[in-house]
Amino acid sequence: MLLPLLCVATLGVTTVQAASTPLPRVVTAEGRHQLQVDGKPYLILGAQVNNSSGWPDMLPAVWPAIEALHANTVQVPIGWGQVEPTQGQFDFSFLDTLVTQAREHDVRLVLLWFATWKNNGPNYAPAWVKLDNARYPRVVKKDGSTLGSLSPLGSHTLDADRTAFVALMKHLRQIDGDRHTVIMVQVENESGTYGSDRDYSAAGDKLLQSPVPAAVLKKAGKSVGTWSEVFGKDAAEYSYAWAIAHYIEQVAAAGKAVYNLPMYANAALRDPFNPGPPGGYSSGGPTDNVIGIWRAAAPSLDFVSPDIYMREWKKYTTVLDRYSRPDNALFVAETGNDVAYARYVFATLGHQGIGFSPFGMDYTKYSNWPLGAKAITPETIQPFAANYELLAPLAGLIAKQSFAGKVWGASEPDEAHEQTLDLGDWRVQVSYGRPQFGMDPPQGNPQKLGGVVIVQLAPNEYLVAGYHARVNFMPPKGHDGQHFLLEKVQEGRYDENGQWHFIREWNGDQTDYGLNLTSQPQVLRVKLATY
Repeated sequence: MLLPLLCVATLGVTTVQAASTPLPRVVTAEGRHQLQVDGKPYLILGAQVNNSSGWPDMLPAVWPAIEALHANTVQVPIGWGQVEPTQGQFDFSFLDTLVTQAREHDVRLVLLWFATWKNNGPNYAPAWVKLDNARYPRVVKKDGSTLGSLSPLGSHTLDADRTAFVALMKHLRQIDGDRHTVIMVQVENESGTYGSDRDYSAAGDKLLQSPVPAAVLKKAGKSVGTWSEVFGKDAAEYSYAWAIAHYIEQVAAAGKAVYNLPMYANAALRDPFNPGPPGGYSSGGPTDNVIGIWRAAAPSLDFVSPDIYMREWKKYTTVLDRYSRPDNALFVAETGNDVAYARYVFATLGHQGIGFSPFGMDYTKYSNWPLGAKAITPETIQPFAANYELLAPLAGLIAKQSFAGKVWGASEPDEAHEQTLDLGDWRVQVSYGRPQFGMDPPQGNPQKLGGVVIVQLAPNEYLVAGYHARVNFMPPKGHDGQHFLLEKVQEGRYDENGQWHFIREWNGDQTDYGLNLTSQPQVLRVKLATY
């Protein structure tokens, strides 16, 4: 018997029956995607707290870091064992506190449901689940031994997880259905299994010989048959990906039925160039090779997201390429918090990303080095904070124009020191490590901090912003002999209402050698003309 939901009036969170503004949602058109919050385009300039920061007494160490970062959205874990320590008895007091304090600090929230899977294991499941292997079975290896992962084929596990998630979503709707402080929910965390390509239990063997669902066949362009017949050597991993995605689909669908917020699943990545065998990476999770299966198996998920802890430019941008798809919105749900990662917010925007979120952004004195920085301090946060401070006034405009296919972005590569962006009507050369005056060749920045975002505002009119880069406009390919000029370059700023405020016009030394974006926040409106 479920206990009544906790009274929250004393926490300043009001009970609601109906939303006064539209629910957050992800919309898709012409292969592009947009997150809308309160009916308006929204770009997540996010931050994820450390795994063990989701407790009331830890929040005072969270908010100062979020304020320093200029983030507009915070991702916070909600553990299954935290809210249902005894089966059927729920405690949502931390959620109440979190929502109240987020409103006080004027940020939105993304909840991370840590339940059957957290980094492949059930550590955040309640003890009554993770200590009862008979009722809530674990994955069986080929040799008959068991792994730590709970099996996606356990019906009792699914029932229990789904019941808890529905209770969470009901409570969230009750306390936040009119305000939408929480704009999205991640369902499970880095699902999949290390150490085996699939579950070799009797249920897993039966799945392998079962017919491939029609939705997968359609997505893959395959003919009818069993997993083994259709996918051959990949059948074990692909069928297991289906099993996990279908499990999470049932959890997400039940939660959406009571409170229809956007939902997604995140991926522990495999190496994009040398992945190795399944089980060496988290087999069954939404890795890049099974995104199509996940999209077919879990339609209630709005997208699947990469957790990117690869500093190398080539790997990072390849992951962005693979997760930015017509059938999948790109959200960098987690990324490293070391300085090398800060620049990638610009490449994410260039891939029509709906958000970006470095991990472990709090002052709880925990560090996930070597994946991230050795310590989280105001100094290590600064490169991310500078980018967010620049982008925050532009966020709504970027989200709106990205949906129209009118946003481009670039992050400084590791080795090459210049890039060319194709804007259709124009091209843009972005170079790094050049003096503001003169035509010295680019040398790259001492720290790889360079990045640029370009937004088309009207025909031949663009917004340019970024750091540590030079921007040169050029005619489109095939029109290199065309005469053109910078008709007007204005520096200014956008206010909180999206209104442009002119500061000065650039000319002479400020434009003769390209548009030089320095360590200072600069937002330019550029009008081009031919003659």
